[in-house]
Amino acid sequence: MMRFSKFGTKFTSKSGILQLMDDLGRAVTTDRKMIMLGGGNPGHIPAVQTLLREQMAAILNNDRQFEQLVGSYGAPQGDRAFLESLAALLRREYGWPLRAENIALTTGSQTTFFYLFNMLAGEFADGSRKKILLPLAPEYIGYLDVGLTDDFFTASKPEFEFLPDRLFKYHVDFNAVSVTGDIGAICVSRPTNPTGNVLTNAEMEQLDALARRHNVPLIVDNAYGLPFPNIIFADARPTWNDNTILCMSLSKLGLPGTRTGLVIASEEIAAAISGLNAVISLAPSSIGAALARQLVQSGEVIRLGCEIIQPYYRRKAETAVSLLQRELAGTDFFIHKPEGAFFLWLWFRGLPLTSQQLYERLKQRGVVVVPGEYFFPGLQEEWSHKYECLRMNYAGDEADLAEGIKIIGEEVKRAYDS
Repeated sequence: MMRFSKFGTKFTSKSGILQLMDDLGRAVTTDRKMIMLGGGNPGHIPAVQTLLREQMAAILNNDRQFEQLVGSYGAPQGDRAFLESLAALLRREYGWPLRAENIALTTGSQTTFFYLFNMLAGEFADGSRKKILLPLAPEYIGYLDVGLTDDFFTASKPEFEFLPDRLFKYHVDFNAVSVTGDIGAICVSRPTNPTGNVLTNAEMEQLDALARRHNVPLIVDNAYGLPFPNIIFADARPTWNDNTILCMSLSKLGLPGTRTGLVIASEEIAAAISGLNAVISLAPSSIGAALARQLVQSGEVIRLGCEIIQPYYRRKAETAVSLLQRELAGTDFFIHKPEGAFFLWLWFRGLPLTSQQLYERLKQRGVVVVPGEYFFPGLQEEWSHKYECLRMNYAGDEADLAEGIKIIGEEVKRAYDS
């Protein structure tokens, strides 16, 4: 048996994100029908795909553009024309004092967070060690295993707000959030994956003030947010300043296959990301930036979010909530209020088995979700709530969604009855 280094052992061992991506891969290669309510694939929105096909056709019909796109290395920072267009868009929309030098591209958000977390936390040259603070758990499953050192995260449990119709909402419990001397950065996702939670404007202001007071950066995972793809259904004001590292993506715009992440930060952070790109991958892929460049330059990308993408997911969220309320009636369930992204977070209070066991039962019946226990990186204390939740994606085919939710309802009722 091959012996791997500590690095190799860590990144080949069982993890939540590996299980998630393995399920996605197997589902598209198996002969058995699987209802995929587990992954992070965006919906295939016809109007969006039409626009992207038009952009691709324009590139294919321009010999120079095509040859440059596929036949030349890009710059480690990313496509310059795209960076300038994005900086101009953010200046125009929000008045942020940005230049192209404030932005760097990566090969997707997962790479972005591997870079950022390990730059700002872990072991330092003076022997000190720092952590990433997640002020509200649950948080994104993909953060859990990216740290190069152990004991990499610390997190706080949320406050609960109970709402009508079996809905609830998490809030940051600022009384529990402590920025100690071993914190290298604070990180939140907004909208939050897995819950669809959107931190309020007041919460974001308080987190910004907290980060500034302790002289640590505030990382905001904005993969689903404003100005694009705008999968956000709540009142949310985007914020950026020289202490904010705003992370965006082209995946949820409809381009997950191009693996394009965007980092908007101080020039120092953007230059560091560029340096890491050069060492690790030479340069990020140019395809995503090429396909989105004209949409960003013209501002069409904002109209796309407001008029097509956001209404599409809002309708789907409403349908999914209605189906769940019907199929889970009679059980002690709650749904996190869907305020953004394209996931629903289901909480089965007092569930007599773990979310992992429920996940296995559902997979046996051809429904793939994600067990909730993977979404609590840095929360060391035992908490039954961690094992009572599931994340499901509602972005896909509506007939599959209805069938999958019916099976979820049957299995949850079976679990409680047993």
